[in-house]
Amino acid sequence: MALNPQCHLIAVLGGKGGVGKSVFAANLAAAIAMELRVPTLLVDCDSKSVGDQNIITGLKPVKTLRELANSTQSLNSTPLQQIVTPHPGGFSYLGAVRGPEEILSVSSDNLSKLFEFLSRSFKFIVVDLGNDIGPMQNTVLQDATAITIVSTPEILVVQQTQRMINELLTQALPKEMFQLILNKFNNSGLAPQVIGQHLGLAPLSLIPSDEASTAASLTNSKPFVLTNPKSPLSAAYFDIVRKLTGGVLQRLKNVQRPKPVAPPVAANTAGAADAPIANPNGYDAKTLLKLRIHSELIRTVDLKKILAEVGDNESKEKELRAKTQRDIGLIVDREAPDLPRDERQRLVKDVLEEALGLGPLEDMLADPSISEIMVNGANRIFIEKGGKVQLSGIKFTSNDHLRRIIERIVTPLGRQINNATPYVDARLKDGSRVNAVIEPLSLDGPALTIRKFKKGGISAEKYIEFGSATKNMLDFLRISVEYGYNVVISGGTGSGKTSLLNMISQFIPAHERVITVEDAAELQLMQEHVVRLETRPPSMEGSNAVTIRDLIRNALRMRPDRIVVGETRDGAALDMLQAMNTGHDGSMTTTHANSPRECLARLETLVMMSGLELPVRAIREQIAGAVDLIVQIVRLSDGSRKIISITEVVGMQGDVITLAEIFKFKETGYDKNRRVLGQFQSTGTVPTFVQEIKDKGGHIPMEIFSNEAPKTTPPKPTGPATQTTTKPATPNTVVKKVG
Repeated sequence: MALNPQCHLIAVLGGKGGVGKSVFAANLAAAIAMELRVPTLLVDCDSKSVGDQNIITGLKPVKTLRELANSTQSLNSTPLQQIVTPHPGGFSYLGAVRGPEEILSVSSDNLSKLFEFLSRSFKFIVVDLGNDIGPMQNTVLQDATAITIVSTPEILVVQQTQRMINELLTQALPKEMFQLILNKFNNSGLAPQVIGQHLGLAPLSLIPSDEASTAASLTNSKPFVLTNPKSPLSAAYFDIVRKLTGGVLQRLKNVQRPKPVAPPVAANTAGAADAPIANPNGYDAKTLLKLRIHSELIRTVDLKKILAEVGDNESKEKELRAKTQRDIGLIVDREAPDLPRDERQRLVKDVLEEALGLGPLEDMLADPSISEIMVNGANRIFIEKGGKVQLSGIKFTSNDHLRRIIERIVTPLGRQINNATPYVDARLKDGSRVNAVIEPLSLDGPALTIRKFKKGGISAEKYIEFGSATKNMLDFLRISVEYGYNVVISGGTGSGKTSLLNMISQFIPAHERVITVEDAAELQLMQEHVVRLETRPPSMEGSNAVTIRDLIRNALRMRPDRIVVGETRDGAALDMLQAMNTGHDGSMTTTHANSPRECLARLETLVMMSGLELPVRAIREQIAGAVDLIVQIVRLSDGSRKIISITEVVGMQGDVITLAEIFKFKETGYDKNRRVLGQFQSTGTVPTFVQEIKDKGGHIPMEIFSNEAPKTTPPKPTGPATQTTTKPATPNTVVKKVG
């Protein structure tokens, strides 16, 4: 239902809470009434309103928007003075609700009829829409003449304003409708030119910062353009009125309105099939064709409902893919009948993956040579291949497209990513680790990192083949794990700690009960008797979170033989150490540190984060008693990953934990391709627990700790780790002897 052509509806949106959009809307309505002397109406249509405009204007609504839109009484038979509230400043007012106890919820049809009725009596309608775009706001926006977006010159606010603009473009609203207002402007924030360039909108007006006048206005419940019309602050509002009525509104009246569309559930931003596709980013013809096909697909098929019904049912998922692929093929033949066969196949595949899969990420996830995917906004996707990071050349259509892919990953896991929780850890079906960060924390668009895991992990033989360790080192780790010695794997980010933990977990005897505890489940233990536990983030209310500490404590009640914690990064270190010290021999975990000595300091610091004020010596005694081995893994400068040290935690000497290095990697230089060369060496040190193993009837070959028969592994040009040649080295002095 269209508005009266003589009426101008000005929608007011805030890029973020606290930018002053409600104060702006009230003073704009007052300024229009004073400057033009025409019937003007202020409407509060903020879905989160608690009666803000009631306070700003100092008015008690005769009727509220909530009451009118939900009323069955005919508006035509109701006098206007019984619908809107007049203000002494010359404008009229329609409030959203009467107070915080009411919630504004109005059907789109009723709201549209109400505004059509009001447009017969008012020349200008200023509508405060709040900071979010929902069904009510969309109804108003489709009939708006202009959309004023209020922002402030702060980087986080500008980022949220960009989000708002993207959402508006998703609704296929012409960008020329958007009028940017920079509120609370001073010389300490971002320059208007920078903001305009970033948002792609030149500011219509700069409203100076005047906290004193604004505060006094709110205290007295009177718009400041009425109480102090000659102030610089008020002058900015009258200037906005003159700019809008000086030709902007009339020009915008002639802009063709798109038909309203539901937000797409899949990868691309598109309008309805029979509406023009918005092209704010200057898409090429191929991308526009893809958008058009995808738009037609979501118009004819309710993918969101179907995906919800499919869930984790693999057979239904295959049926859905097959049917959707047929539907896409029919649409392609209708939209582009002359497309060459190879291009048609590629187009069908692209649209299918964007509708049901992860869009541009699908091919990279299927490529076994890619070990990590790093997305820095829609236009920059980096990959790690053969240990080297490179730009892929693949792009998402937009940041909105990327954000929907992120939501598709995390939603089935019961996790959420939104403005309240702008970062999340998750996993893919194949166990690959996912981390995502969105605006406002990520300034250049959503950031997505996917660390891929090979099915079945990496075997011990592969570690030897890739030059990441020697057979002697892995034999020693196998014996240590089999006989229940506690292991901490230490390394930097991306060094391969979790992959190494997966590998050595294969040495756990099959008859033992193992409980794993992780933030995002990614361990792939091969044993039959494994219980996997995963943390739970807090709900939207900030409650019901389940932490690593909670799960470790619960695991102790589940009769575990061993506990494996994916990563120790907080006060859970204390619980892990206590588990290692209370009969759960052979437990394992990982932590971030650059050397075995730093690993001890890291564990000490993490224990202090538990909230218990333990003496430093007591903490060190806990660590010395709990940890038997520290395995240090490093990602070297050439991208290769190597176990550079296996160190025994011997005990305490005074207040210091003593360490004894058993194996180490010594760098010797680089080859012509800048690959690291070096030698794996046994230091000659024999672990103190060798005799314990013998007492248990076990056997550990002493030649493991010798360099007399080294294994030679020449470098390979490809592979996840650079191979090295292990040469005989002069054994270090044996600092401990058995028997």
